[in-house]
Amino acid sequence: MARPADTDTADLDIPELIARADEFIRLYSSENAVDRPSADRMAEIRREIRQSGTYVHTAGELAFGAKVAWRNSRRCIGRLYWPGLVVRDLRHLRTAEDIHRACVEHLRLAFNGGRIRPTISVFAADGPDGTGPRIHNPQLIRYAGYRGPGGRVTGDPASADLTDRVRALGWPGGPGTRFDVLPLLVEEPGSAARLFDLPPDAVREVPLRHPDHDWFADLGLRWYALPVISDMALEIGGVRYGAAPFNGWYMGTEIGARNLVDTQRYDLLPEIADRLGLDRTSDRTLWKDRALVELNVAVLWSFERDGITITDHHTESERFLRHLRREEKAGRTVPADWSWIVPPLSGGVTPVFHRYYDDHESSPAFLQAPAPGRCPVTGHAPTAAGEAHGPDPEPPVSVGANTGDSRDRIARP
Repeated sequence: MARPADTDTADLDIPELIARADEFIRLYSSENAVDRPSADRMAEIRREIRQSGTYVHTAGELAFGAKVAWRNSRRCIGRLYWPGLVVRDLRHLRTAEDIHRACVEHLRLAFNGGRIRPTISVFAADGPDGTGPRIHNPQLIRYAGYRGPGGRVTGDPASADLTDRVRALGWPGGPGTRFDVLPLLVEEPGSAARLFDLPPDAVREVPLRHPDHDWFADLGLRWYALPVISDMALEIGGVRYGAAPFNGWYMGTEIGARNLVDTQRYDLLPEIADRLGLDRTSDRTLWKDRALVELNVAVLWSFERDGITITDHHTESERFLRHLRREEKAGRTVPADWSWIVPPLSGGVTPVFHRYYDDHESSPAFLQAPAPGRCPVTGHAPTAAGEAHGPDPEPPVSVGANTGDSRDRIARP
């Protein structure tokens, strides 16, 4: 299915929507030996579309479409375990309160005591006019960014605009640390967006330590354990679900080589290098590289010590090649954007670096957020060899590869 994934489905006319639905049902029928659609399923869909301007997926169609959307995510390295995605059909929930409660439940269920499960919660579909429920946070858990004098930001600069917005809506702010959790901003059709706090037990965080440097713990760094992307839409057969938060688990570099390192994010390399006693007078001392490796060691070690699923970029690269071989054996082409598949640390010594990929967009799909693109499942921005970095390049999670972050990884079946 090679239709572009970034088309606004609200702009589809009746014939185009019928064509997309027909294409999806044919795909669903061809890959489901047990749950095949009835012969008159497309006739039913055509009638629905002509009468109402849209149609309703069955539970089976929704689950299949969500999994294939992950399989089609060309910027995600963690797709090996796409069939194991847990799909929560929550289309009956429409109020902001219900959506908030379901998101909290998602966090608890997907965390799973540390053995993270790739999960997606699908709320009501957009209507023919394009309206539907929305979650305005990029991820269900995200740290605030407080603007101060001279433009200095305490916390995550990528969240500064959202922080301004929720404060204008009445959020008093947290303690003012670098890691204050933002409330959720949820909108139901026909109403203004509303704020909801996340209960502490639903926000699992990992304090970062280092196996060889006791001083590392004194830095007070931490990161949330579960990356749930919540600002991307799920498109299946021409129907768009504008609120469909999903997760995998983290690949360590998403935290240790992007979120905590990018100069437009936490920009911690100078601080780490100074504590390591590295010479920062010249880039030729490779102080950035040495500090980067130690920070990534700390991230992986801390998650593992706390019993929380995480993966490293070498393992994930090997898994992606396994995914390629498996898909090719099934007669399917794997779409992949090289600049996003290659990890942001030591890319040249991973096997995904040394080959080309067939890069195309397919449907079903996760639609890119309005902000500059990033991997729907892994979330990281492209490497220097690819497109320019956007202002908010945080890697979402890889939902499956055991990439639960969808920008980064999945629980093995």
